[in-house]
Amino acid sequence: MSCVIFAVGIIGNATLLRIICQNKSMRNGPNALIASLALGDLIYIAIDIPINIYKLLVMRWPFADSVFGLFLCKLLPFLQKASVGITVLNLCVLSVDRYRAVVSWSRVQGTGVPLVTAVEIVAIWVLSLVLAVPEAIGFNMVNFDYNNVTITTCMLEPRTPFLAFYLEAKDWWLFGFYFCVPLICSVVFYGLMTCEMLRHQKGSLKVSLSEQLKQRREVAKAVFCLVLIFALCWFPLHLSRLLKKTIYRSHDARRCDFLNFLLVLDYFSINMATINSCINPIILFFVSKKFKNCFKFDASPPWDECAVQTP
Repeated sequence: MSCVIFAVGIIGNATLLRIICQNKSMRNGPNALIASLALGDLIYIAIDIPINIYKLLVMRWPFADSVFGLFLCKLLPFLQKASVGITVLNLCVLSVDRYRAVVSWSRVQGTGVPLVTAVEIVAIWVLSLVLAVPEAIGFNMVNFDYNNVTITTCMLEPRTPFLAFYLEAKDWWLFGFYFCVPLICSVVFYGLMTCEMLRHQKGSLKVSLSEQLKQRREVAKAVFCLVLIFALCWFPLHLSRLLKKTIYRSHDARRCDFLNFLLVLDYFSINMATINSCINPIILFFVSKKFKNCFKFDASPPWDECAVQTP
């Protein structure tokens, strides 16, 4: 499964970035945010997944007894949280951007990335990296004995009061900010966008701008699908963490059965969350006609004269 996600994620996100960078007609505000999202996923896939595959095959942390192993121990959770933060904030800004596009529905969109979008992307990356710093600080190589064997692994070690508080509040913080915020943002701005579109439904410029409105609706539909798939991919993992946080009791006589259930749910939910890092290009291929044409044109051989052209 990890190998498939790695291959699909690398090819899909790299192709998506190349399409947006190379095609002048694709260089606009929404696509710049989509490229930012794809770059975050690509970095996570290229670094985290190979190390996770190594752990599954060897059953130990890579370079566990060296400084490089400690570096990887801090880097992986940092990149994972930064990648999720980049995804979450990009989805929020995309929802706001679609609302802005509908509010200014009579304005013809030009090519190029607006300055405000460039500033938003920089802010997204800076904030995502800052919010991931506690992961880099807290994770450490920890030794423990199991069946008279000393095992060294990477885990969150609460060595300070702040890290102890972070460990205690982490599951609720992740659920609130990294899951609920993009959903609430999408519901609010898509609701406002729907009201605005209904208000202008009989406007005098509707006929002359019908093609422009059609393109904006297509982008809005694509963004909505990205948010929906994000929610479906990440909900099982948050459910698993919160069930363990709120229901599991160490003195419960049936705790072993419950832990077995959580183990199965964890395996499924971790795979679902990882799939989210490779699925966005696939969603865009099926939902957006413009992206589909670009993907087909990019995949066609140079001698194929019947290759589909980018509209």
